Parts: sequence; C-alpha cells; structure tokens
Amino acid sequence: MADGPKDTRATVIPGLRYRDAKSAIGWLCEVFGFAQHAVYEGADGSVTHAALSFGNGMVMLGSVVDNEYGRNICQPADIGEKETQAPYLVVADADAVYSRAQAAGFEIVVDIKDEDYGGRGFSCRDPEGHLWNVGTYDPWAPGGS
Repeated sequence: MADGPKDTRATVIPGLRYRDAKSAIGWLCEVFGFAQHAVYEGADGSVTHAALSFGNGMVMLGSVVDNEYGRNICQPADIGEKETQAPYLVVADADAVYSRAQAAGFEIVVDIKDEDYGGRGFSCRDPEGHLWNVGTYDPWAPGGS
C-alpha cells in the first residue's frame, strides 16, 4: 500500500529535459493542452525549472545543462531516438490532439486506434524526440475506460 499523500493532485510528476525548453513549453501547451504553472529562467535565458499542469497532473522540465543532475539524463537524439519512459496523457478527444500533433510536425510512431482494453489513442515523438502516449483510456474511471 502506497504511503504517499492522499490528494486530488498528482503525486508522481515526470521530469524532462529539452535543448530548447522555451520552444518545448510553447508546443506542449499548444499541441497537448498543458498550461504554464511556473517557469523560471536563468541569467543566460535557459529554463532552470518549469512546471506545466494538465488536468490534475503535471510535468516538470528544464533546459539541458551540464551539471550534477544533467549528467544523468540523456536526450532521445543521444541514444538512437529511444526512451526509457513515456508519459501518458488522458484526453477527452484523442483525434483532436492527434490532428494538432500531426500539424505541429510531431512524429506519429503508433497511429491512432481503438484499444482492446478501452479508449482510443496514439503515440508520438515531440520535436526533440521525447515519446508521448495520448488517449481517452482513463484507468481511474469506473470500468477503466
């Protein structure tokens, strides 16, 4: 049994790094529907920390930097366009998000389809190669759909 906080807000928040974090914030908000919760810039114009909200969830991101933490993170382009994790976004209309992702030039890696376990979704890579899963499947909904 998990001992985490009992709250309506997400208690697991993915963290990502981007070479052009300012642009990433723009297209994550435009394509997926994230909202800027907080964005902090460094003196050099880099993004030292950003928190983008999505429903009751969130992602945190920042610019790629060569520091103690940054040396433990690889960008997809550095490792053959692979990922070791991929956020899943629960959306009301996967087809609408799919259209926006295509229009923004995101690479569709799994085409939109109805899933055997319920819901409709797809997987795509954002312009810096991060893998995102998007769909209407809601594991919290009664019956998991």
